[in-house]
Formats: sequence, C-alpha cells, structure tokens
Amino acid sequence: MPASSPYNALLARVPVARRAHDGAQARTAYWEYGDAAAPVTILAVHGFRGDHHGLEPVVAHLPEVRWIMPDLPGFGETPALASGAHDLATYAAWLREFAAAVAPGAVVLGHSFGSIVAAGAVADGLDTPRLILVNPIGAPALEGPRGVLTRLAVAYYAASAWLPRRLGSWLLRSRAIVRVMSIVMAYTRDRTLRRFIHDQHDRYFSLFSDRDTLRQAFVTSVANDVRASAPRIAQPTLLIAAVQDDITPIAAERRLATLFPDARLVEIDGVGHLIHYEKPAEAADAIREFLGA
Repeated sequence: MPASSPYNALLARVPVARRAHDGAQARTAYWEYGDAAAPVTILAVHGFRGDHHGLEPVVAHLPEVRWIMPDLPGFGETPALASGAHDLATYAAWLREFAAAVAPGAVVLGHSFGSIVAAGAVADGLDTPRLILVNPIGAPALEGPRGVLTRLAVAYYAASAWLPRRLGSWLLRSRAIVRVMSIVMAYTRDRTLRRFIHDQHDRYFSLFSDRDTLRQAFVTSVANDVRASAPRIAQPTLLIAAVQDDITPIAAERRLATLFPDARLVEIDGVGHLIHYEKPAEAADAIREFLGA
C-alpha cells in the first residue's frame, strides 16, 4: 500500500495535465502544473533515477507558478534517446530543444543530476531569464564525504553491466538495494516523512528504460558537476543547498557560488540531499523570493 504523502492536500489544489512532445530523438513525456496563464513558468529537471514526481512537493508549495516537468530521457515515461548516447552534451541538447519547443522563456530549475543537465544546457545557450539549482552537484561525487559509497555505486553499476542482461537488470531494480539508497539519502527522523520518501523511491527509482541507458546516465552523473558550466552562465542564478548534504558538502557549494558571474546561495539547515522531499516549503520560499527579485 502506498505511503501517504504529507503534501497531498496542497498538491491536490494544483491542476495538472500530462502531455508529450515529439522531439528529434524521443517522445518526451511531461506534466504541466498550475495555471497556464501564470506570469512565470518554471521548467524543472529531476534527479538521477527519479522522474517528475520527485519535485511535486515543491510544486505543491509554489502553486502560483506554472510548472513544466518532463521525465528525463531513459527515465519514467520518456524512452531512451534514439542515438543511444546519454552523456552530458546529449542531455543538454535534448533540454535545449525541449525548452525551445514547449517552454520558451521559462525559468530553468534542476535538482541534483538535473542541476548538471540544466546548467550545461544554459551554458550552451538555452534561453532563460534565470536559473535555479537545488542540491546542485558542485564538486566531483568521488570527492564528497561519502566518496566510499560513491565508489561502491560505481562497482554496483559496473557489475550490473557485466552480468547477463536479465540478471543485471534484476540487480538494478532490486528493492533491497533501492531501499538502502533511500535510507542513506534520507536525513529526516520524522517516521511519516521517511515512509513517504522510501515509498517514492520504491515506486519510481526503477522506472528506467534499460540498464545500458541507466549506466550511461550514472557515468554522466559522477563524471560531471556544475563547476565547468558556472562561469559561462550570465543569467542570475539561485543555488539552494543543504547544510548536511553529503554528496556535495556545503563548503563546496559556497565555492561553487563564487564561480557564477551572478549567483546567490541559500543554505537550508537540517536536511541532506533530499531538499525536495524534506524541506520543500523552504525551497519554495527561496524560489519565490528569487523570482520576485
């Protein structure tokens, strides 16, 4: 039985419609939340192994904005790209094409792995007035406080690729391993919220298209970070970082903010890498103030 979401009542008040866009390399599934006539549209890019559901708690706390939320190619309801390549350049090109067709002029937001894709796309010319990065990947994952766990993840994905396809795919979708990932990432001690987070990961973390695409996306996530794109982003940028994030430490996020020509950093205490689940109200407040400015 699915765990109850603490954000259901708020989210229920936001209209939502599923749509699709036929792009050059994939039919991208996306969801439109809020009033189509809203003065501001945010194009939001989710994190690794998730899909658009992960950012819904932030949507619930920012209903005055129109949200466009696609599933990344190879995740959720969007198939892998026709080229078969899922590196940063290809993801960024996909996002530029999707934004131009579906959400021209939208503010761009990226969470975690989505921060790498969003920053890369904007640095390469995606037309947006502002950029928002939540839990941005501001340093190499292998150098973070949990670099050992990252190395274990590298071995896990390598083993999944080496094993026979059926066995490797089973390993990637193992509920036990997904639960371990969820336990490691969750910071909150609130039992109801933890149940919700684990349920979200149980339901959506294994909806990737195939193991080859997943491995490529994982390699992209650990081989890149936002630092390379930051100096080439002229737009005002908001970084929403977690003080207890052990994927990118807060000290690295503070250094990252200095690499942008125009960036402000909002630090949220009492949360790790799951701001979108554990502190969505605080994230929404920071976004609202940034947009108002």
